[in-house]
This record gives sequence, C-alpha cells and structure tokens, in this order.
Amino acid sequence: MNSALQFQSSPYTAFMQETKVDLGNGIQLHVESGGDPKNPTILLVMGLGAQMLFWPDFFCKSLIDQGYHVIRFDNRDIGLSSKIRHKGPRLNSYKLMGRFALGLPNDGAPYNLYDMADDVALLIDHLGLGKVNILGASMGGMISQILAAKYPEKIEKVGLLFTSNNQPLLPPPFPKQLFSLIGKPESHDEDGIINHSLKVFKTIGSPGYINQMEAMQIARKLYQRSYHPAGVLQQFLAILCTGSLLQLDKQIQQPTLVVHGSRDRLLPPSHGKAVAKAIKGAKFELIQGMGHDIPPHFIPQLSGLFAHHFKS
Repeated sequence: MNSALQFQSSPYTAFMQETKVDLGNGIQLHVESGGDPKNPTILLVMGLGAQMLFWPDFFCKSLIDQGYHVIRFDNRDIGLSSKIRHKGPRLNSYKLMGRFALGLPNDGAPYNLYDMADDVALLIDHLGLGKVNILGASMGGMISQILAAKYPEKIEKVGLLFTSNNQPLLPPPFPKQLFSLIGKPESHDEDGIINHSLKVFKTIGSPGYINQMEAMQIARKLYQRSYHPAGVLQQFLAILCTGSLLQLDKQIQQPTLVVHGSRDRLLPPSHGKAVAKAIKGAKFELIQGMGHDIPPHFIPQLSGLFAHHFKS
C-alpha cells in the first residue's frame, strides 16, 4: 500500500480504515481498506447508485478472515466521492433505454462506464496495489469487465456478482424492479427517502430474507452519510451510453467466476449466464433464492465461493 496516504479509523466498523484518494483526473474517491496489506487484495466495485456500504461489513470481514486485504470505495457521483456537475442538455432516458435494448449506440452522458473503469485503474495505481483481484456487483461488474479487458496487467482474477454485459436482446429488467431503482421518493424529507429506499430493497432484494428493522437502519445510515439522487441518474445514463460489453468480454483472459441469484428480477439470471458464456473459461454459479442484494443469509456461501476462486 502507498504509505503516503493517511488512513483514519472507519466510522462504520472496527476492522476498516478510511481515506480519500485524489486520482489526478479531477476526481477524489472515498476508500476503506481492511486486513493485512501484505495479503492478496480484493477490490470491491459497487453498483448503480450504491454507496460502498452496500458491501456488507460482515461480507468484508469474512473475506478478511479468509486471508485477504479488502478495499471498498464510493464510485464517482455517489457517497463521499466527487460529484460530477453536468451542464449539458437533459437526456431522455426512455429513448436511450429503447436504443440500448436493441444494441444501438447512445451518447451524451456526462461520463460512461469506461471513465468509471479508468477511475478504478487510477485508484489501483495511487494505492500502489500492483495486481488485484476484482469483485464487481451489478454496474460494478460491468466496470470490472472493462477493467479486466483494458488493464490486464492490473487484474489477477475476476469475480462478478449479479451483473450483465448488456448484449442486445437480453430479457429486460422487470419494470417494477427497474422503476423502483430509478423512481423518485414520494417526499424529500428524511422519512420519505428512507421509505423509498426500503421499497427498493424489498423490490429488488432476496424474497423472504429481508429484515425490516435492519433494512431501515441501513437506509437511514446511507441517507445520513450522503444523499445525491442526481448521481444515481448520471450513473444510469453512463450504463445506457456504454452499451454492450460483449466484444470486450472476448478479450478477458483472467480466470473469472460469475455468480447470480435465481430470484434476481432486476437483472434476470440469463444476464449472468450471457457474461459467463462470453468470457473464455468463465465459471457460472447460480444461488438459489437470492435476489439482487447481499443478505446476511447468503454471505458465508458468497464469500466462500469468491475467496476460493481468488485462491485457486
């Protein structure tokens, strides 16, 4: 690890430390790391509109306990990382979504997933990590696919969780799940926003595994840490303006494990299967009963699968 960086204790867990990393491209990322820096690193990349705390503490801890140095961070435009102020014309997301589904190119977003992948490549350099194992969830999995293809010298192995390569004609997200994610809360006070978050957790999460009290505490913690809906929309536009990653997948040489939940209705399992099929030698694992989230019930199984993959 780069010893010039000043780490402080994380306000969330006893076993992580936090710092800000200036990437030199106008972006600062908020980063937490835990475990022994001499151990192999797993870099966790989160999904659309999701702060790094969506990587549950218990998940990070179980990877640390299995002998890894674990890093999670807020992507640009979310959490405590830099926000992108965009002055360009407003884009019609419905029009973009239609073109995206058919595999037609879109442009005009303030940035795309290639820019976000460059952020992560710069983060690896600035932290002095050498080669890392990358584990990306959802949009973070898309960013991880780009990283593995574009920066093979930085990525040892690849783990992908409930993600897609956005190739044309994959089954679209179920409308209820998609609109819960990009919809607006009924009111903009703290309770209105927390109720909205709870609805989202319930709609996209693993049916039967959502603990109402716990979900509420998490929603409040996330809201108090940072609330920036404009960033969520801009990240969504970044996905729509990146398009299919199918050709990139064909360039990925690293050992890759793709894991998907059988009850995922935001990105149905065929998305994960498409990714695994496109990456040479990739393994695919379907988790029965899991949705588009990481509930405590599935953490031992998930962390075990990925820890084993990165070791083997």
